[in-house]
Amino acid sequence: MTSARGFTAPEPLRLDRTPWRCYESREAGIHKMANGTAQAAPESAYAWVRLCTAVALSTIGGVGMWSVVVALPAIQADFGVDRGAASLPYTLGMIGFAGGGVLMGRLADRQGIAVPGALGAVMLSLGYIGFGLSPTLWLAAVVQGALIGVGCSATFGPLMADISHWFLRRRGIAVAIAAAGNYVAGTVWPPLVQHFIAGYGWRATHIGIGVFCLVTMLPLLLLMRRSVATQDSAMGQDAAAAQRQADLPVSPMTLQVLLCIAGVACCVAMAMPQVHIVAYCGDLGYGVARGAEMLSLMLGFGIFSRVGSGFIADRIGGVRTLLLGAVLQGVALVLYALFDGLTSLYVISALFGLFQGGIVPSYAIIVREYFAPKEAGTRLGLVLMATLLGMALGGWMSGVIFDMTGSYRAAFLNGIAWNLLNVSIMLWLLRRSAGRPVIAAAA
Repeated sequence: MTSARGFTAPEPLRLDRTPWRCYESREAGIHKMANGTAQAAPESAYAWVRLCTAVALSTIGGVGMWSVVVALPAIQADFGVDRGAASLPYTLGMIGFAGGGVLMGRLADRQGIAVPGALGAVMLSLGYIGFGLSPTLWLAAVVQGALIGVGCSATFGPLMADISHWFLRRRGIAVAIAAAGNYVAGTVWPPLVQHFIAGYGWRATHIGIGVFCLVTMLPLLLLMRRSVATQDSAMGQDAAAAQRQADLPVSPMTLQVLLCIAGVACCVAMAMPQVHIVAYCGDLGYGVARGAEMLSLMLGFGIFSRVGSGFIADRIGGVRTLLLGAVLQGVALVLYALFDGLTSLYVISALFGLFQGGIVPSYAIIVREYFAPKEAGTRLGLVLMATLLGMALGGWMSGVIFDMTGSYRAAFLNGIAWNLLNVSIMLWLLRRSAGRPVIAAAA
């Protein structure tokens, strides 16, 4: 197959040309090479086992994003600092998560997911134990960023990129399910962490989490050691990605930059309700407990949204799915700006979670549509880093706008404007793209 730029797909490599024999179990889709290397085919029974394992790893490792939020009041009281200083571990943790996603993704591209997964598990374990033993807030913050944040990153973007290699016809739903583990963690871990902090203190709780991560994640990673048998399909996907890039009037680097800009824009908008809904409810006189319930409702409906977006992406492609989610997210932000009744806020928060949950997984699908499989971890890591920076920027920007205006209404309008930038990029990409999405073609 030859593209408009002269790209010629290499001749598919066949297993019977390799210098070793391949022994195959058709029922499980597992290939046993004579040199001891175990492989499995995409869409096989093992692929689904691997997906379930990825969700479990993401749920366990996702504690790194949520525990520090729950422990913040206890940490503030223990160290005797103000709220801004007590928030420093969260800030450094998000920075570590953002940068670590790129590093872990690149490592996964080269070594497979088991290596960065094991490294992440060890870093999480050491990080939580070190956090619990930290004598100063500054040391705890450094540990949160350098160990917990980076270790946690291995259980999000790299897992999504890895799962994308194991499914062709159902890639969208598979990636969405893998991404949902992060939201499951946000639903399960906060009440558990709060329970143990109330009973045993935040230090003992962190040490316990560190031990738990090590003894659960490493055994699960033993199920992730097989490689995917995709010699033929990987080359075909390389050629298809090259063809779609050839149909675009921009270079791969420009496309990467556009996706990163879109990621920042969508998550600046997303951060407004997620970061400030608790404070917003407190300002309205409803109490912070109501705001916490709305946040939990948001994340709960986000799980359904992430899984549902996978079904949609398998049918219409990643760009259209992300565009749909971005438009609906904008509608929810408009509703937030127009209505502030207690019942209305509960309903809008549920809608917001339902609308925005599928946006981030859609970036993983787009990366697989436009870039070669061997680049998936690194490319997706860069986009996810942009989305996390957008969350950090949006949370800070909304607070500054509130301080300047004394109201969150202007902050919601600011979120709407950033969301329009994301929508504009996706519309442009959709108009410039030619042919069917790679995922649809792979079916």
